[in-house]
Amino acid sequence: MRTITVPLKLINLQDDGFHLLVEIVVFGETQFAVLDTGASRSVFDKALMEKHVNEISVSEETQAATIFSTSETLQGIIPKLKIGGLTLKNYEAVALDLQSVTDTYLTMGHPAIAAIIGGDILMKYKAKIDYNRLVLRFYK
Repeated sequence: MRTITVPLKLINLQDDGFHLLVEIVVFGETQFAVLDTGASRSVFDKALMEKHVNEISVSEETQAATIFSTSETLQGIIPKLKIGGLTLKNYEAVALDLQSVTDTYLTMGHPAIAAIIGGDILMKYKAKIDYNRLVLRFYK
């Protein structure tokens, strides 16, 4: 079994908690994603998906909820998604409007958010979070 180690960034939410961010490469662009162990599924920003995916459709599950928002969901294929050394090809992505998350983060001096990495990816690759070293490990 191969171990893939990915650095994490811990951000302080104005002394009211913390979020873990991970760098991803999606549509050839380096972006940040929130690591959310409570999200059943990873989601990507709707505007990012609409900009890069030609074939996008409204999800049969008309709503999806995360800790950030509830809204209509879209679906499309991301040809290549990289999380550190982990490469996912033809990832069937769900998209939500994450603009309010980005706006909040920017107001606090944090980077914009392109995605939320959730349980579908974390479970499939047996992810482990090391808070001491601020790394995410995937096992492939």
